[in-house]
Amino acid sequence: MGSGRPPFSGVVLTGGASTRMGTDKALLPVGDRALVTVAATALRDAGAAEVLAVGGDLGSLGALGLDARPDDDPGEGPLGGILTALRLASADPVVVLACDMPGIDRATVLALVDALVADPSADVAAASDGGRVQPLTAAYRTRARPMLAEAFAAGERAVRRALAPMRVVLVDGLTRAALADVDRPEDLRRYAHPS
Repeated sequence: MGSGRPPFSGVVLTGGASTRMGTDKALLPVGDRALVTVAATALRDAGAAEVLAVGGDLGSLGALGLDARPDDDPGEGPLGGILTALRLASADPVVVLACDMPGIDRATVLALVDALVADPSADVAAASDGGRVQPLTAAYRTRARPMLAEAFAAGERAVRRALAPMRVVLVDGLTRAALADVDRPEDLRRYAHPS
């Protein structure tokens, strides 16, 4: 581990409905592996003390060798998954990744952790894509959980809005390929057969 970098937990959110894709995105094949394992590998390669998968098909995720845990609030969107992740994590900070990023890598994970460590006042370090916060590619301090839980209890489901009262550090300079996600079958086909 790099100097000054604390142990951190890694969590892949795997409970999405995948309505536009039409099938469970976490389990989609990318080359010779399932899409979820790309994120899990990036977290492991970055030195995560643990890697959990939250939500989704726990049996299939477990068969891939993942430590799969149920979402405390299934069907309530990624904010509930983040709350579950922050409750389950044994280390602080917690790097949270969506399961649908075929280009996510070790360097991106480390950049998130390092940005959070560099600013002790920050609650979250989130990837920035053209100034737009990417809360599903972010490092969270566990102390953010009560504020997120308060927003969730008040009916908020949009992660970006739930982050509004917090100190969020934007992490710029990450590669577009690392941040790209797949929402539709044609997105995945572009990854399977790049032009």
